[in-house]
Amino acid sequence: MAAIKPENIRNIALTGHGGSGKTTFAEGILYASGVTNRLGRVEEGNTVSDYHKDEIEKQISINSSLLNTFWKSSDGVDMKINIIDTPGFMDFVGEVKSALRVTDTAIIMVDAFKGIEVGTESSFMMTNDYDNNVIFLINKLDTENANFDHTVDQIKESFGSRVAVVQFPVNAGEGFDSVIDVMRMKWLKFNNDGKGEYTEEEIPEQLMEKAKEYHKKFVETIAEEDEEMLEKFFEEGENLTDEEIDFGLKKGMREKKLFPVFCISASKNIGTRDVLEFISDYTESPLDKEPEIGRRPNSQDPIEIPPKPDGEPTIFIFKTVSEKNIGELSFFRVYSGKVQPGLDMINEANGKSERLSQLYSMNGKDRKEMSEAVCGDIAGVVKLKDSHTNNTLSSKNYPVVLSEIRFPHPNMSLAIHAKNKGDDDKIATALHSLHEEDPTFLIEFNPETSQTIISGQGEIHLNTILNRMKNKYNFEVDISNPKIPYRETIRSRIEDVEYKHKKQSGGRGQFGHVHLKIEPRERGSGFEFANAIVGGVVPGRFVPAVEKGLIEVLNSGVLIGCKVIDVKVTLFDGSYHNVDSDEISFKIAAAQAFKKGFKEAHPVILEPIYDVEIVFPEEFMGSVSGDVSSRRGRIQGMDVFGKLQKITCQMPLSEMNDYSTKLRSMTQGRGYYDRKFSHYEDVPKEVEMKIIEEYEREKAEAV
Repeated sequence: MAAIKPENIRNIALTGHGGSGKTTFAEGILYASGVTNRLGRVEEGNTVSDYHKDEIEKQISINSSLLNTFWKSSDGVDMKINIIDTPGFMDFVGEVKSALRVTDTAIIMVDAFKGIEVGTESSFMMTNDYDNNVIFLINKLDTENANFDHTVDQIKESFGSRVAVVQFPVNAGEGFDSVIDVMRMKWLKFNNDGKGEYTEEEIPEQLMEKAKEYHKKFVETIAEEDEEMLEKFFEEGENLTDEEIDFGLKKGMREKKLFPVFCISASKNIGTRDVLEFISDYTESPLDKEPEIGRRPNSQDPIEIPPKPDGEPTIFIFKTVSEKNIGELSFFRVYSGKVQPGLDMINEANGKSERLSQLYSMNGKDRKEMSEAVCGDIAGVVKLKDSHTNNTLSSKNYPVVLSEIRFPHPNMSLAIHAKNKGDDDKIATALHSLHEEDPTFLIEFNPETSQTIISGQGEIHLNTILNRMKNKYNFEVDISNPKIPYRETIRSRIEDVEYKHKKQSGGRGQFGHVHLKIEPRERGSGFEFANAIVGGVVPGRFVPAVEKGLIEVLNSGVLIGCKVIDVKVTLFDGSYHNVDSDEISFKIAAAQAFKKGFKEAHPVILEPIYDVEIVFPEEFMGSVSGDVSSRRGRIQGMDVFGKLQKITCQMPLSEMNDYSTKLRSMTQGRGYYDRKFSHYEDVPKEVEMKIIEEYEREKAEAV
């Protein structure tokens, strides 16, 4: 095959709600275009894109999968189509974001019976971040309760009236096998052999009136992209030329004002070929896109990186996986120039040089060697030493950094520890490797609680990570809810608290004597120590020991073993012994004085509060809002997105341990949420008492 030209590349992301048919549609593409010789089935575990063990067992997509094929455009040009099949469950939203970052067109799959779902809405909203063209495929039109018209109405209600219906079904339901193409005004009758082939026929008389009405709406939608065309449409009826329709369609998609809608049955491979033809003829090539916005190293000033086929080579890594037998495999898109094996590039994230080894064209786990990857193409490369997801590799002659994928905040955390003590170091290595593959999976060691904390997008996400660690690295961990990082502080001032540490048991003793003033500070202002000693009643050499003693107590806590924040302590008086006084004596005296004064200064426990956004279908409003209130949440606002509701609220972290699971249960798997830390605030008294009782119980059990 001749060398691929950038203008003949199309980059597509398959998105949509879980179970809407993305992976099955991808199978249809590969089968219809001759990449495979059979139509794989998710339920049979033999699809090209869902090849991992956990995906086959669960029958869902967990990882995005890179595929590619070739299809002839209407003028006979071989077009390379790169396809990224993405998961539909919100637990794996990072995979969707990374796919949209490097593709130009998003195909959003919609179930013809279920209509707009949470995953539909979230997919569309994410396309706004990366300026993707959007095509809607109404799938499962071969099912008994398929409702095309209602689904189209929902799409218009949710995403605007600029929805261009390219096709409507003739016989939606179990016998579905034909559509009317209102752009070409033809009747497409599909074979039922799974190959997706069809014949074009004239529209039957009984369907002509409906077809004309759809055609008129389609042309009017197209005409709205240009004032001259719109004027012509209203003055001369619907008589726009094919060239004008093509122009308006491409312009509307490019400006993200127009969204074509197609009819398909992915399971029967009906409609696949028509979609491939449309992708080849109407969607953007990499050269049609606006320049990437990046920056030069050591600068925050934005610069444009245009898609120049003969420019300096620049690639962006959007996904990293560790594959058996080959090691680390990095997926990238070429944004400028072209790259070949042996090319030396610079990773400006760490300043290190990388030499590209073998390049691969990917279809799931199957790899085919490439001699080069041109501007706009998507490929894989093995064994990069120091480069991972979100890294830019560029030419030494023109080093640049492209904008990174904006991954979501974690929504759920677990504390883990090795079942076998000797596995601790191995687990740390495994966790780091899993994070490199999935940046939405985070790990941290909390020295305050002495726990290793893993965080992710939900219960399914974290369970998947733990199963992968067990299967891939052959060890297991125990899990528990993370300890809540409460804080302690005071509400009133203590003018004078005294403590005298005195110990004599023969020989040199210990003596330290301090008077402290303790007062609260403004939230977030931290700890302040003041030395107000006059006359040397506490020698200057012991003052640092006083401060050290205070800091130790601040870090270990007084009420429940959590950090003390936002207090000021003034050392203003005391005494010493010429022989027995030393640093340790004054550390002890200061610590004990502070503990005594802290308990008298109206101490309070503070808890972390998170800003939370919850998105769910409107029929679950009562359950979701009631549950928020039961978790001591405060609703800040509500918004409507078509058939979806969004609640903005604040909720204590201590009430969110099981929230991912509960929300999924309340909304039949159709709700999701996002959270980020906001601030600390006082725990209610009844809750505070329970926290103290639990702390005292655990302390007693540990003795």
